[in-house]
Amino acid sequence: MYLASFRFHEDERIGARIDDRHLVDFHAAAGSLGERWAYPTMLDLIAGGEAALDTASRLLEAAAGSPYVARIPMAEIAWLPPVTRPGKICGVALNNSASDARKISSPDHPMFFLKPSTCLVGHLQPIVSRSQYMGFHPEPELGVVISRLARNVDPTAAMDHVCGYTIVNDVTGNDMRAEDRVHYYALYPKPDSPDEVEKREQHLSYTARYKGADSFGPAGPWLATRDEVPDPHDLDVVCSVGGEVFAEDNTRHYTYRVEEVIAYISRYLTLEPGDIVSMGTAFRAAGAGGRSPIAPAP
Repeated sequence: MYLASFRFHEDERIGARIDDRHLVDFHAAAGSLGERWAYPTMLDLIAGGEAALDTASRLLEAAAGSPYVARIPMAEIAWLPPVTRPGKICGVALNNSASDARKISSPDHPMFFLKPSTCLVGHLQPIVSRSQYMGFHPEPELGVVISRLARNVDPTAAMDHVCGYTIVNDVTGNDMRAEDRVHYYALYPKPDSPDEVEKREQHLSYTARYKGADSFGPAGPWLATRDEVPDPHDLDVVCSVGGEVFAEDNTRHYTYRVEEVIAYISRYLTLEPGDIVSMGTAFRAAGAGGRSPIAPAP
């Protein structure tokens, strides 16, 4: 199924694609077919597990064959993020083999950061350009939506915790990142004399502002369930800005695969139903080397 959250006639709804131009609202479809729908939000549907998804699938199949179920034109809706308020969004940093040659030093495990759910906006909704944001650029990524609680999972079992996939634009403010960079001396006990301290030069930069500002997380339109994506490691990624291709890549170039990332994050953070793991940025295109194509508002 291709699931979606959307606004239609001022009401927030969840449903699924029934053909290339229409969706079905699960709640309305259930009413038309004399059934009960118990999942008002996408997060409720995901948390309901396989039983809930099976109910949605049966309902969609019944709606497709019924003249009594209204089909909603996609052209008349406002798209919402597939999961409107996930508990957390984990972004994976520098997870692309194209970036390996640029690394001066790096750990031998996935690096990740958090984006707040308030950064999310739906498909075709604007990325807000505010003067304090300065310049920023898009980063197109595969979003993995978690199906059930994952804590200390093994990589061999990690895919059992995936509900499906969406598209995430990890919008990044390079100017804000530069402003929030700190070069300083940290104080540590001396290895050979713990009662004394020594200075160590360090560089720090924190992601909250330049990754998590309002509208810095376009997502969707669809949450494609796992059965719709046989191999998440062979998906083309293309992003255009103003008609010009900004980034073009394939998920086969990830340094760390989906199951490796989920397993690693779950060693430190409990992943919950509806959480999103954004797998990392496409790099292979002219112009994808860090320029900021989106200018601030005057």
